[in-house]
Amino acid sequence: MSVEHLKSEIQIWARELGFSDAGFVKLEPSDHEARLRSWLSKGYHGSMNYMGRNIDLRIDPRGLLEGSVSAITVRMDYLSAESIQGIEPLLNQSNRAYIARYALGRDYHKTIRGRLKRLAGTINSAIVERDLGGFFARACTDSAPVLEKRLAEASGLGWIGKNTLLLNREGGSWFFIGELLTNLPFESSPASPANHCGSCTRCLDICPTKAFVGPFELDARKCISYLTIESKRAIPVDLRPAIGNRVFGCDDCQMVCPWNKFAVSRVDSDFQPRAEFAKTDLITLFSWDEATFLKKTEGSAIRRTGYAGWLRNLAVALGNAEYDPKIVHVLRTRLPLVDTLVAEHIVWAIDQQEQRARSKASDDALLKP
Repeated sequence: MSVEHLKSEIQIWARELGFSDAGFVKLEPSDHEARLRSWLSKGYHGSMNYMGRNIDLRIDPRGLLEGSVSAITVRMDYLSAESIQGIEPLLNQSNRAYIARYALGRDYHKTIRGRLKRLAGTINSAIVERDLGGFFARACTDSAPVLEKRLAEASGLGWIGKNTLLLNREGGSWFFIGELLTNLPFESSPASPANHCGSCTRCLDICPTKAFVGPFELDARKCISYLTIESKRAIPVDLRPAIGNRVFGCDDCQMVCPWNKFAVSRVDSDFQPRAEFAKTDLITLFSWDEATFLKKTEGSAIRRTGYAGWLRNLAVALGNAEYDPKIVHVLRTRLPLVDTLVAEHIVWAIDQQEQRARSKASDDALLKP
């Protein structure tokens, strides 16, 4: 049996490990080099300076693992169709926190990387048993300078949509992707699927902060996911109202994508929402001290924003919430205890709440006989 004949078995093993699908792609210099360099030259990566490093590896991932010639790509669903129905109602509850659905359960880096390593172990056993030669691999999932979406697209797992996410006809976009760089001489899967976005612009139109420069191009500096997770700086004042109650990431462009009506009904237990993140009110989350934050976010992707970033984001959300004297109280109580960055957002939030209080008082006065 040749190495090429392993493909069908690898797809079976991948599904047994919880992956939704697996593809194969021959490693070679990416045809997205010009697009990447153009995106960086415009500064759309913001403070994510790491995006401008190791460009040679992003363009040609063979440098990440000496002797690698192909990649096995995988995707794993993380959200059920039933869960999708609750997104919009939660976004309309200004006193509750909205957290990107991918971050409600276990940190995907841990799950995907662990499953990929197990897949590599199974492949290795088969190769040794069949005397097919040596085997080595490196597991990656949003953890190395790899143009992962392009690799996944080239391997047949979907197409990169106008919202810059990978879309799949059978699974929408609510999934993670990862890859095993290997020395196995796999040829690429059938040609990349055609782009099925058509004339639809729902994802571009709904973006709260208008972060899309145009189809297939995102200015991360305006993206809520960047502002609340990657950026460690102050959130621009003009963008704060549009953030609403989104305290970690944003799913709006996925929420309206027509292809997500095909989202799966079952997801891995690792991604089941933790109760403290699913529908928790903003005041409760803002009241956590750092020790509580670290305990509650153990094994969670939410740790990435850090405690200061967490308070910063919550302060903005509290400022956007409907007026509540309890909110003003918790904001004032926390103010003397935080650093300058967080304090600036708290002061802004208090001002927003007080403006609503005055507006409410004025409206009430007009209604009096």
